[in-house]
Amino acid sequence: MKLTFRTEEDIQAQLHREYLAGERAVTLAMDRAGRAVKRAWRGQITGAGLGRRLANTIRARRYPEGTVSMNAAALIWSKAPEIVGAFERGALIRSSDGFWLAIPVDRVAKRMRGPRNARITPHLWEERTGRRLRFVYRKGRFPLLVDDGTARVRRTSDPLSFKASKRRFRKNVTIPIFVLVPQVKLPKRLDLAGAAEDVAGTIPSAIVKAWR
Repeated sequence: MKLTFRTEEDIQAQLHREYLAGERAVTLAMDRAGRAVKRAWRGQITGAGLGRRLANTIRARRYPEGTVSMNAAALIWSKAPEIVGAFERGALIRSSDGFWLAIPVDRVAKRMRGPRNARITPHLWEERTGRRLRFVYRKGRFPLLVDDGTARVRRTSDPLSFKASKRRFRKNVTIPIFVLVPQVKLPKRLDLAGAAEDVAGTIPSAIVKAWR
């Protein structure tokens, strides 16, 4: 940045004007950087097939709010950091109780959802269908929970409700509903840190451009 001063002008006043211009430039650059990172992160999430709902958890805010500052900064975060972070790290997910993770394999079960849009669990599946799942051990392979069409007896102490399925099963037909695995390795599908670093590299030139 090159400044030119004239002797007939009050240098102190001009320096003050330049400082104010600098505050506006830094604040504007950080505003734009925050929005750019937010767009990049949301684009990565939708591009990875993780859905618009998860992408919309990305938020951006510039500080200090409502004023300009030479020390302006942008904060970008997710309202679902555990999920987003897991796909950025490629996290290893294990069952919270140390046993199995139940992964739906049946087409209908894959579409079913539990509270807060969570993936359906075997217990909720039984409650909603009114049928009992049977454990099937497979030597050298992951075990299954299958549906033989056996009706489930609902206990009166169980607060969950279900609607019995109208689907009719032929005798001796077994349908795999869940596969049981000890853990799941999520693929690394996001590079949010890389996107933020790319935008950060453009900030100095953006400040200079806005200052002129």
